[in-house]
Amino acid sequence: MELMGCGTALVTPFRRDGSVDEPALRALVLWQVESGIDFLVPCGTTGEASTLTEVEWLRAIEVVVAAAGGRVPVFAGCTHNSTHEAVARVQKLSQVHGLTGVLSANPYYNRPGQEGQYQHFRAIAEATELPVLLYNIPSRTGANLEPATVLRLAELKNVIGVKESSGNIAQITELLTTAPRSFKVFAGDDGLALPVMALGGAGLVSVASNVIPGQMARMVGAALENDWVDARRINRQFFRLMQAHFWEASPAPVKAVLHMLGRGEDVLRLPMVPVSDATRRRLERIVGELGMLVSVPSSGEDLRMF
Repeated sequence: MELMGCGTALVTPFRRDGSVDEPALRALVLWQVESGIDFLVPCGTTGEASTLTEVEWLRAIEVVVAAAGGRVPVFAGCTHNSTHEAVARVQKLSQVHGLTGVLSANPYYNRPGQEGQYQHFRAIAEATELPVLLYNIPSRTGANLEPATVLRLAELKNVIGVKESSGNIAQITELLTTAPRSFKVFAGDDGLALPVMALGGAGLVSVASNVIPGQMARMVGAALENDWVDARRINRQFFRLMQAHFWEASPAPVKAVLHMLGRGEDVLRLPMVPVSDATRRRLERIVGELGMLVSVPSSGEDLRMF
């Protein structure tokens, strides 16, 4: 699979009563596709997958696949700290017509070593014909997937790449210089997208593209086309917003911004909570200064900039 470009780690919109807001999710997908995003990743970290029931998780993925309508690839989040449960879930995903592949993060909480992670991901890959993207995010899971282990997993026929969110540029560089050219390494942090692509990365799985899909798609596309002048220009313009999405635990800040843009309720599921008033004011200032509220339809709400 020739997967490249900017993918969006989609939020999961909730209604005020806490239920999944399917119309808002469909609208978000349509906006992403129309804005030029290259692929979609529902039910990952940003999608609060750990708070979804299995029924909700599977339904959200079905909604995204249907809304995307084959226009862009969809890689569904499928992470669990029990290998048996992860395998059972990936087998269910294999029955979702139109799904492109799966993305699976390190087993959380258990903190397995390299051999444990290898056997875990191998079991997932062998349980499906779908392409598999590994997802290394040690800050969330407590386990780091080292380059040597990634290279072992890359030998499996359907393990096509990794979303690297370790933030360790030396580790990412080692992987990029030793992995087969066909193996895709995606930046998992907006702020490190350009360095990773400069080293040979295939693109970015983005949080910021939930709220600025067109801009992030253009930045990644420019970098992949070696138009570093334009890529740096866009990065410079929106870097503060990229960083702001992690002022508090994600996805609370990006959901707050989406709410300011009239694209969903500012609702999360416990133990996640909305951002503090102080952070909200700082986010409002950045969004206002970027001119992102100009075309937002009036809803009667206070969308002050300061």
